[in-house]
Amino acid sequence: MNHPASHQPAPLASPPRTGSAPDAAGPRPATAGPAHPAKPPHPHSHPHPRPRPSARAWTAARSATLAVGALLMLVPMWLLAVNAFKSEQDIRTSPFGLPVARLSLSYLRDALSDPDFDVVRAYGITALFVVLVNVLSLVIAAPVSYVIARGRSRGHTALLLLFVAGTFVPSQVILIPVVYVLKYVGLMGTIPGFVLFETTLTLPVSVFLYSAYIRTVPPELDQAAAVDGAGRLRTFWLVIFPLMRPVVATAVILHGLSVWNDFATPQIILGPGSGLYTVTTGVYAAVGKYSTHYAVVFPNLLLAVLPALAFFVIMQRHIISGLTTGATKG
Repeated sequence: MNHPASHQPAPLASPPRTGSAPDAAGPRPATAGPAHPAKPPHPHSHPHPRPRPSARAWTAARSATLAVGALLMLVPMWLLAVNAFKSEQDIRTSPFGLPVARLSLSYLRDALSDPDFDVVRAYGITALFVVLVNVLSLVIAAPVSYVIARGRSRGHTALLLLFVAGTFVPSQVILIPVVYVLKYVGLMGTIPGFVLFETTLTLPVSVFLYSAYIRTVPPELDQAAAVDGAGRLRTFWLVIFPLMRPVVATAVILHGLSVWNDFATPQIILGPGSGLYTVTTGVYAAVGKYSTHYAVVFPNLLLAVLPALAFFVIMQRHIISGLTTGATKG
């Protein structure tokens, strides 16, 4: 008996699922939206933002302050330089003027040959004091700074703060107590007493500069020298000290100018009775009786400041390089 074939319905196609794999033909290109052309730059637009009004005002105020400061420095220098070559009448009638036809070197020649002030001898005495103070300050301050810089205890920090505090004490404040001390030890009115006091005044700045610079020197150099059998003192003078030339030059220049321009210390400690006149005390003794004779005062003042001014102008790059090297090295 023949049975009719069972009829099975055809399977329904499943609807496409979201995220199904792309077909063989490849993915369909994405429908691009309407293209917007790039907006051309505004003709008055700036690549950098304009400085704010407050920034411009600060820059103008700073420039004005520097200009006023420079003017306050240059005007006295102009008066000193110009009036040293002018006659008494020209100085009184036109102190700021420059009568080129009447300028003369005779006033400087008279100052050089003034019997009341031997300027060449004063130059020599002052230069000797500058050398002695710088040498003694270097011998004392450099090893002390090395110990402070390599130390890590609170005592080393306290010692550094003690020296730094000395920079805030004016020398005139301690001058009178020092006079009593020098009288007690028998050094009043002598070169050793003057040199010792001037050296003491340089120690705070020297220790501050040297210790800050030595801290930038790698301590591995000390360890390598110790391996070779060098002691602490030999390590400092042979390894560390040659690296300190920039900051040593800075300290020497600053201390040299300080000793050269100092007036109160040699005037009180040495005194007129010692017969030793520095540039400043010699000028004071020479122009004291001619305080209203400007044709004598201005040439002597120019002779006093001219070497220090020339020295500073020539060596100023060493001052800046020594300070910045210790601040940025390492």
